[in-house]
Amino acid sequence: MAIRETNRMNAIRRDVLRHVAQAFLEERGEAFGKRIERIPYVIRPKNSPPYRCCIYRDRAIVRFRCMAALGFRYETEEDDATPLSEYAALALTRERPSSPILTVCEIACQGCVPARYFVTDACQGCIARPCMGACRFDAIPHVNGRSYIDPSKCRSCGKCHDVCPYQAIVHLTVPCENACPVRAIHKGEDGRAEIDEEKCISCGRCMRACPFGTVIERSEIIDVLRAIRERSHVSALLAPSIVGQFAASLGQIITALQKLGFAEVLEVARGADITSQREAAEFAERMAHGAKFMTTSCCPSYVLAARRHVPEILPFISETKTPMHYTAELARQAVPETTTVFIGPCVAKRQEALEDPLVDLVITFEELGAIFEAAGITPADCEEAKLENIPSDAGRGYAITGGVASAVQQVADTQRALAMDHQEAGEGHPHTATSEVLPGILSGPAPIAVRPVSVNGLSLSGLRTLKRYATGDCPGNLVEVMTCEGGCVGGAGVLGDKDKVTKAITAFSNRKG
Repeated sequence: MAIRETNRMNAIRRDVLRHVAQAFLEERGEAFGKRIERIPYVIRPKNSPPYRCCIYRDRAIVRFRCMAALGFRYETEEDDATPLSEYAALALTRERPSSPILTVCEIACQGCVPARYFVTDACQGCIARPCMGACRFDAIPHVNGRSYIDPSKCRSCGKCHDVCPYQAIVHLTVPCENACPVRAIHKGEDGRAEIDEEKCISCGRCMRACPFGTVIERSEIIDVLRAIRERSHVSALLAPSIVGQFAASLGQIITALQKLGFAEVLEVARGADITSQREAAEFAERMAHGAKFMTTSCCPSYVLAARRHVPEILPFISETKTPMHYTAELARQAVPETTTVFIGPCVAKRQEALEDPLVDLVITFEELGAIFEAAGITPADCEEAKLENIPSDAGRGYAITGGVASAVQQVADTQRALAMDHQEAGEGHPHTATSEVLPGILSGPAPIAVRPVSVNGLSLSGLRTLKRYATGDCPGNLVEVMTCEGGCVGGAGVLGDKDKVTKAITAFSNRKG
């Protein structure tokens, strides 16, 4: 891997995925199910020190992780005595993945203390008592020589925290709840985590934030490996953020995928170029009809958040399809019977794929890494594949915040310059790729210049900002929205460090070939 693992929970998650993939690759029929049955005991062998209260709880949690790796949910299990071999058998006959894509392993949940502000022992009981003066809710009395926050009155405004001269007041957070941008995860009656499916946007941030591995995604690795084994042609759709995820070049990763059994590997940056062209054309048309702004539509979690939490922004979302869709379309045009597998950093792409008939399956970079390990394939040791049908630098930059808007702006500015040149020459507007996408959009005045705005990482405040844009004024006319901070490089299914991967993508997208 390109980055040394610093989060033990990530390593445990990948270890389960590797064992499940290895069982499929090395066994057939009933032997596969029996191999799956043994995984909890292989990962947590007799006399090994427990991570939690005891080794038996550890094994029970690994069992549920195996269920999720096979594509099943904890919530639908009626009897926890059902052997893993039965789930393995069902995974081999599944026709298509389903939603919801996240599951909560109840017994793994620590039942964290409620999020709140708390006065620590560092409190000096000072005479000034700025915390009491700052509180507007009369929630801070002085008890036994120091301040105390009454949870029944506290509104978590944080004013006391800000003014304490000793930094004695801390904010206790619940990692999964704190990570969720739409408050879709909360404590149930038993104090354990629950996901409200009506609010969830499938971003997976709670999954990456929980240090106990309570939230798990339902994997499609068995579906992908089955497709490679059982079908004649499977196409890998490789997201631009693959660069920097492995200690290998893009050409070596492509060779590794071919060794795994993929018949064709397509850069999703090619689809990004199509998205750029069409969003630029759509932008020009919308501006010509008086729209005050348009938002991008590439992030499935953002689109889902708009549907469920900010309906006011829906009329402003671009109707252009995502790079994943257009790349799948290219794969199907070349080989109509191919099975398309998107490989990327995003958990939410699973939800998008369920709604897109052109995309069959989705795995993350993390899952791909586990499959490579299971198959004994090291990308860094592979030969360099020749890169063909090379996309634009802008298309390869879609993975980074600002990349989508920049690519659309480049196309729109080019078309605007062409339109103005022809207009000045008295020749009317040129017949360009843009006008072919949406005929007639250049028949009026020259297109309006793009003024991009970025929402870098969706949050409650970000949702309020979008609502304000929709109902009031917007500082720009093209709004790029990324659910994950930093862009797709910050997705829930990545392997590499966000900042280092960003640098690698920036360097790669500025070279040719």
